[in-house]
This record gives sequence, C-alpha cells and structure tokens, in this order.
Amino acid sequence: MAPLGAMADCLFCKIIKREIPASIVYEDDRVLAFNDINPQAPTHVLVVPKRHIDSLNELAVGDDATVGEMVRRAVAIAKDRGISAGGYRTVFNTNRDAGQTVFHIHLHLLGGRGMHWPPG
Repeated sequence: MAPLGAMADCLFCKIIKREIPASIVYEDDRVLAFNDINPQAPTHVLVVPKRHIDSLNELAVGDDATVGEMVRRAVAIAKDRGISAGGYRTVFNTNRDAGQTVFHIHLHLLGGRGMHWPPG
C-alpha cells in the first residue's frame, strides 16, 4: 500500500492533495468526505482514507481503524444531513465487476430517498 497521497494518477489522491476541486463535507488527519459529482441520491457522499489503498482486497490488519473511522464518519454525516432516522445505505464497491471505477477505497453514503433491493 502506498503512503499518503502517493498515487500520482489516482483521482481521489488528487482531491486529497487539492489538485482537483471537490465539495468537501468533512476532513481530519485520516479521512476525507466529499459530495459525489454524479449523485445517485439526494445525499451521495464519498468517504475516503487519505492513505491510498486500491481496494478492500488490499486491506491489512492495521487498516481496521481506518475502515471503522470511514463507517463512523458516514454515520455522523447521515445524522448531520437528517437522513439517519429514515435510513441510508453505505456501499463499498470492490473491483470492476462490482462497479469500482476509482481504485482507491471509498465508502458511498446514499440517502434522502427510498432504496430498493437488490441494488442492481
């Protein structure tokens, strides 16, 4: 796994380094959350670790806290946006067949509308 912001061609690393603009909703030392540029729901926020990790398949034991922080941050954003009581969806897409298009792990927080199952 690469160190913080080390992947020169990674879209999310460029957002983290402020080389590409984004509508940032939260930032701390380990994660960044921003509005998706192609939202699939009224709330569609991406929560990403600042350290580049290609996919969930690349996670190591030491990454447990990072993934936990990503999930907790999504919950906090859902509460802030007023969608936690009605419900929301969190999704990690892993690799191409699952729809992962940016190979830097990210959690999708989707809410503000009814969700269907299966998702597609």
